[in-house]
Amino acid sequence: MGPHPAVAAIRLAVRRVLHDVLTEHSDNTAHSVTPQPPLVLVACSGGADSMALASALAFEARKLSIRAGGITVDHGLQDGSALRAAEVAARLTAMQLDPVEAVTVRVGREGGPEAAARYARYAALDEAAERLGAAAVLLGHTRDDQAETVLLGLARGSGIRSLSGMAAVSGAVGRYRRPFLEIDRQTARKACMVQSLPVWDDPHNADPAYTRSRLRHEGLPALEKALGKGVVEALARTAQLSRDDADALDAWAADAEATVRDDAGRLECAKLFALPPAVRRRVLRRAVIEAGSPAGSLFARHIEEVDRLITGWRGQRAINLPGRVEAHRQGGRLVIRQG
Repeated sequence: MGPHPAVAAIRLAVRRVLHDVLTEHSDNTAHSVTPQPPLVLVACSGGADSMALASALAFEARKLSIRAGGITVDHGLQDGSALRAAEVAARLTAMQLDPVEAVTVRVGREGGPEAAARYARYAALDEAAERLGAAAVLLGHTRDDQAETVLLGLARGSGIRSLSGMAAVSGAVGRYRRPFLEIDRQTARKACMVQSLPVWDDPHNADPAYTRSRLRHEGLPALEKALGKGVVEALARTAQLSRDDADALDAWAADAEATVRDDAGRLECAKLFALPPAVRRRVLRRAVIEAGSPAGSLFARHIEEVDRLITGWRGQRAINLPGRVEAHRQGGRLVIRQG
């Protein structure tokens, strides 16, 4: 008799990702005399999603030539968080993952509590992956998380890139992998239950002070009540379609960038004006970031202001952008530079 359907689903999802990692590792070490098996880490909070992911990694890695380890991050935001991180690390070790580390981070305040915690967490995961030489870090985001991310992007009004949600592969050199983006949260929780895996439910996930928590417990249920149970699947499908469109437009903008510059490399307003708006705004965004504006601080309204220098020129003053970057129009050219 085979495993429970929920367990089979999570294992299959992880197996597919591990095969990708193995293929990439083989390509990268083709000329190595004695290549080391790749190390794959799981980022585990102790919640149902990441515990299910850790269990699937531990099971599948044993059948493949892969070393499996785990990282849990203590954000220090709740009483007893250090003890809980130690407990999660012990559970990962009991699954025969090695190496296993509990990493403590300091969460700042910039961008709000959710963004600050996320920044600190990824910085810690990046550092651990670099230090340990990991080929990949697995993250337990599910289809439900993807649906929430799409709705948050929709609320920001930042265009289709914002609607494309989380990528299955992201980060430097494709470090982060999300095997569960096509698996719902209930399947991950069921997989933990049938394997008798202890699960920690983060109280922040039910705290109405957090935007994502309100969306999870109030917004999505209201949408499902009004529109039916297929909302989560539809939003996840929207994410993939939007990502495909955004990738195509980004590629178009990258090609177009060379055609809108003069011999001195300056952006020509007339040539920018001739581009489709979606492509032109991408060219402008790339130019502003290249000039020194932080991508995370650059919003749609900033790019719209710069775009008006092209499409609605009435002698406007220079536009101040994040990172002390300034954009102004001069003699038919768009000048973007750091002040």
